[in-house]
Amino acid sequence: MKKQLIRISILQSSKILTVFYVLTGFIYTLIGIPMIIFGPKPLKIIGIVYLFGPVFMGILGFIFFVIFAALYNLLAQWLGGIEVEIKNMD
Repeated sequence: MKKQLIRISILQSSKILTVFYVLTGFIYTLIGIPMIIFGPKPLKIIGIVYLFGPVFMGILGFIFFVIFAALYNLLAQWLGGIEVEIKNMD
């Protein structure tokens, strides 16, 4: 059975994806903490930037996904949406 994704909810999808970006950003925090504690002065400055990785990734992820979803919705009107095949597992 084929289904077609013709519209992405911009705000709701962006909120969900922002949470994923923030969680992924914590990897940068884990990298930045040792840089701040053990690194020389230039490395500590970079570590502070890494410490705020979740904030940066959350903001940028939200903004870029809003743009992506809006573009997808526009293009899906002209070209059709992404097609997927699904199977009922009864």
